[in-house]
Amino acid sequence: MALQVVHKDNTFSVGDAVRVHQRITESGPKGDRVRIQFFEGLVIATRGHGENKSFTVRRIGAANIGIERIFPLGSPLIEKVDVVSKGQVRRAKLYYLRDKSAREVADVTKKYSRRRTAQVASEKKAKGKSPVANRKKKTS
Repeated sequence: MALQVVHKDNTFSVGDAVRVHQRITESGPKGDRVRIQFFEGLVIATRGHGENKSFTVRRIGAANIGIERIFPLGSPLIEKVDVVSKGQVRRAKLYYLRDKSAREVADVTKKYSRRRTAQVASEKKAKGKSPVANRKKKTS
């Protein structure tokens, strides 16, 4: 089980929101036409080792229908994988999100962003104060 996945110098993991750019070939009367189509969603699982590694991306489509796609990591059809936002999860597989609505999934990501902004704010406060200023003045 890999906690992080690397695709062409882009690193992502389970819980991240990603945009996968995939090359689609359409055949028609005028010949083959190649276009890039992207699929944006949340990485809910990774599996496999080496060349056999793949990851699962889930998004909510029209009429609140969940759409999942499994992308092989070594596929030449995947142009690039962009990380839209990082997520912090405590599970290797997020299959429990299948039963939740889009709003509940958004709440999970909001909790992470609120926690992260609070952590950054506390670090800024700690840097701004000097240890001498924190001491109590002695009264005589």
